[in-house]
Amino acid sequence: MLTAVILVKSTRDGLTRLGPELADVEGVAEVYTVTGEWDFVAIARVREHEDLAKVVTQHLTKLAGIEKTETMVAFQQFSAHDLEAMFGLGLEDKPV
Repeated sequence: MLTAVILVKSTRDGLTRLGPELADVEGVAEVYTVTGEWDFVAIARVREHEDLAKVVTQHLTKLAGIEKTETMVAFQQFSAHDLEAMFGLGLEDKPV
């Protein structure tokens, strides 16, 4: 399984309707509206790199209202439990 984070900059008109349209794209598992330079973050989960290429170059390009995208492929995944263990090392021995 390949996971990618796709940052999406929307046109002004796209802000009100693009979220559900992004979520309907095959391969897109989650979509979030966010603050900052980007307007949406889409999480894609696909089997192969070719599938990700289709999501970005064939499906997203057909959606009106996308100004630009940036795609980041994930290398590792950490659960909340993993992060607590990583950042909590040695803290259990310190007095409160």
